[in-house]
Amino acid sequence: MTAAAGRDIETNGAGARQPGQACGLTPTLLLVFAITCAMSVANIYYAQPLLDSISAAFAISPASIGLVVTLTQVGYALGLLFIVPLGDLVDRRKLAVGQTFLSAIALVVVGTAHRASVLFGAMIVVGLLAVVVQVLVVSTATLATPSKRGRAVGFVTSGVVIGILSARFVSGVIADLGGWRTVYLTSAVLMLVMSASLAWLLPRNATMPTSESYGTVLRSIPTLFLRDPVLRVRAVLALLVFASFSTLWTAMVLPLSAAPVFLSHTEIGLFGLAGLAGALAASGAGRLADRGLGQWTTGIALVLLTCSWLPIALLHSSLIALAIGVVLLDLSVQAVHVTNQSLIFAAHPEARSRLVGGYMVFYSIGSGIGAISATTIYAFLGWLGVAILGAAFSAAGLVFWWLTRHIGQRGAVSSPCTDGARSLAA
Repeated sequence: MTAAAGRDIETNGAGARQPGQACGLTPTLLLVFAITCAMSVANIYYAQPLLDSISAAFAISPASIGLVVTLTQVGYALGLLFIVPLGDLVDRRKLAVGQTFLSAIALVVVGTAHRASVLFGAMIVVGLLAVVVQVLVVSTATLATPSKRGRAVGFVTSGVVIGILSARFVSGVIADLGGWRTVYLTSAVLMLVMSASLAWLLPRNATMPTSESYGTVLRSIPTLFLRDPVLRVRAVLALLVFASFSTLWTAMVLPLSAAPVFLSHTEIGLFGLAGLAGALAASGAGRLADRGLGQWTTGIALVLLTCSWLPIALLHSSLIALAIGVVLLDLSVQAVHVTNQSLIFAAHPEARSRLVGGYMVFYSIGSGIGAISATTIYAFLGWLGVAILGAAFSAAGLVFWWLTRHIGQRGAVSSPCTDGARSLAA
């Protein structure tokens, strides 16, 4: 461990960092954050291509096996609401290390379960603890210098998207080699490694103490969103762009696995890897947000997102066009997501954990709306209907941004090295 990585961040009696002190976000720690985020969010999506194998192992009917995915998402939503806000109250180092360690235990339970009730319960816990992603994103925003905050958040968020897009492909490959249980046992080992890495590298005493109670923190979340138009605008944009994102990734497997395309699950997973190019390129959105260009970055990204549905609509004519559309869509969604987080973190530095928890609830709602709508539309109107639906979500986001563009980036970006514990009532 380098001296920079191991340097504790000192605080004064009020909990504010002393001006001029070094922040603890080293390149090594930033990389560990991104990798941990990728692996944590992947735990939620590993099951999707494995449902047939899990169904056979537990003699669960095909109609009921979807509970594995549903219960994991339920756990994730509960974690967003009740665990992530703890980051404003307790030491985030302990919170992140504890979550990753307990995730490893939950994954072992999944990988060794022999009763459906145990499997279902463990999957809820896996989803509940996967919200360590948001704890690490907030830690990134807190530890980064103000001039590099957007870029750092963009880098770590790229890890999240990598985890989402690669999970299905990775789980399919590992399951082909060693069975579905191997997927979860392998992930458990990796999560233990990441827990140890976070314990070793994260600076101590990095959380600003607060006198607020847990109940007060939870009640303040809707209050913050009701008071602040920037938060409301960014929450609505998150809902719409992730509805568009989920529309593509939920329904795409249906035409690609059917006639006349007949792609295998592994081949379909390769489109997720193609989307990584767009996700990684979008980390530049954080740099633009750092330069005060967050509003126009959002607008350009929403234009690209809407346009991406044209090549996506050509799925049956050209898989190359589809791949181009996938890259554009993932680039655009990631750019809006990174910019959203940069702006809301700057708005209320004393409440970052609860803000990201509330913001991600809109992400989850949008994802759910997109998934349900896409499969329903596909059943009646086919792939063209899905493309129109995705374009409609995207266009709605663009129109909403245009109508609210005057509600821009507010205030100067405050430094994590000089922020004090400001009162929410102020």
